[in-house]
Amino acid sequence: MADEIQMRRRVILGTGGTIAGRASRAGDNVGYVAGQVGVADLLAGVPPLAGLALEVEQVAQIDSKDMGFAVWQLLAGRVAHHLARDEVAGVVITHGTDTLEETAFFLQQVLQPAKPVVLTCAMRPATALVPDGPQNLLDAVTVAGDAAAHGVVAVCAGQIHAAQHVTKVHSYRTDAFDSGDAGPIGCVEEGVLRLFHPWPAQRSAGSFDTAGLARIQGVKALPRVEWLNSHADADGTLVRALLALAAQEPERMPRGMVVAGTGNGTLHWSLMEALSEAQAAGVRVVRATRCARGRVVPAGQNRFPEVSDLSPAKARLALALALLEV
Repeated sequence: MADEIQMRRRVILGTGGTIAGRASRAGDNVGYVAGQVGVADLLAGVPPLAGLALEVEQVAQIDSKDMGFAVWQLLAGRVAHHLARDEVAGVVITHGTDTLEETAFFLQQVLQPAKPVVLTCAMRPATALVPDGPQNLLDAVTVAGDAAAHGVVAVCAGQIHAAQHVTKVHSYRTDAFDSGDAGPIGCVEEGVLRLFHPWPAQRSAGSFDTAGLARIQGVKALPRVEWLNSHADADGTLVRALLALAAQEPERMPRGMVVAGTGNGTLHWSLMEALSEAQAAGVRVVRATRCARGRVVPAGQNRFPEVSDLSPAKARLALALALLEV
């Protein structure tokens, strides 16, 4: 199996991030500048990748905290281009950790690929004394070469996470990602995959969803969806400020709002009243939970529908993509 994986052609797309970061001192794991090392140089620093059928392409070179729709749009197009090539078994994307879960979810929702698209990253820069990027990259290339793999996943610290569930849960440790109640799909152990759950559901007839790609290529931006939080002493100031701004500049009107509620998606009464005003003005309002685990369990009548199994970050993207069709 390992020999078969090594023979399969994979494309590595670089977008920057900590994995491509540089610091002035080898012992500095936080005071670095992200997105400094080219993806070709990253591969050159991983000797076990030598001799494999790999191609590299630099799509972007940014700190992932600055990720946005323009890069997503370009990235989705390049991923689709390579997935459509018969000789390509899978695609690897080097990415920053801060918004990796959002990029993974976006690509899964838009492309629903029938081949593996593997995002990988690092919590330490390339100049660290013991960088974690090389092993993560090697594991990601291994996953992208597996004949049974499909869908968008993230590979970090030896674990394979589905785009639907992966979340960054730690600000510093090298095992910074978790899949909550669902758990990881599997792991990579010395170049061998061990699966715990099936790969993400495959819904596209071809190598990717052409209609999904066309839907995002035909627009300049996603519909505006704001993300708010409920908390002690919350009120409707921010919601009403957005509505007031939109009254003066209609193009600034949010199409949707995602509110991360306390507990089971519960909302402070004052914030709920303001959100009701937004809903009456035509804004789609949905509830998520700010809890790290669990979901919003439907509980009788509620003014706003719940997004039961998505984090607020992914709920925002899901609503924006849904509003493209309206």
